[in-house]
Amino acid sequence: MNEIVTSGILVIGDEILSGRTKDKNIGFIAEYLTNIGIDLKEVRVVADDEADIIAALNALRHRYTYVFTTGGIGPTHDDITGDAVAKAFGVGIDHHPEVVARFRERFQGPGELNEARLRMARIPDGAELIQSATILAPGFKIGNVIVMAGVPSIMQAMMDIVAPKLKSGVRMLSDSVRANAREGDIGGPLREIANSHPDTIIGSYPFLDEDKRPNTNLVVRSRDPDKLNAAMTAVKEMLAGLNVAR
Repeated sequence: MNEIVTSGILVIGDEILSGRTKDKNIGFIAEYLTNIGIDLKEVRVVADDEADIIAALNALRHRYTYVFTTGGIGPTHDDITGDAVAKAFGVGIDHHPEVVARFRERFQGPGELNEARLRMARIPDGAELIQSATILAPGFKIGNVIVMAGVPSIMQAMMDIVAPKLKSGVRMLSDSVRANAREGDIGGPLREIANSHPDTIIGSYPFLDEDKRPNTNLVVRSRDPDKLNAAMTAVKEMLAGLNVAR
């Protein structure tokens, strides 16, 4: 339980980079991973280019415990994630008999089980399927890479399936306080507190309050509850002194 488990996200698709599709998956995955004790360290977005996908995937999978990919496993010609993942791992890719059987049950009309739909049944050799009764075209897990759909509802269902099989570390705890001060007013003392509490992460988030005045929320994070409390106490004491001085 003392191990820190890390992860990266690889978002794949020209439609994301062009702005035609607005990504809704990164925030969901980030919050999901935080809740199960996996640290998200990096997010990359790449086009539907095989060489770019392979390069990004190899960089991420050698750096982090897990890599989660979204997009590029559909029926169209530019859905090339499966092929790119297979090449990154140096394995073959072929129609998975179990998936093909499911497709034959689902697409029974003349011409329905066409070449495009069969593309979604191509799975890298040795990969574990991520599927359920409600997910027609599966995702898959190979090594430390979890390949999921880009459609948010399907991706979320896949996360629920794969999450119980992942190892997790000690959850990051957090506490927050409203500063009632501008970010620039507390930057100096906040830096001193951060330096004095190296096992915590202190975030500063400016916003406009109900009176349309600049204000700041401060968030302290740590895996150790005692260190979290010590840093938060220091933050609150600093803010109290600041307000008295005013």
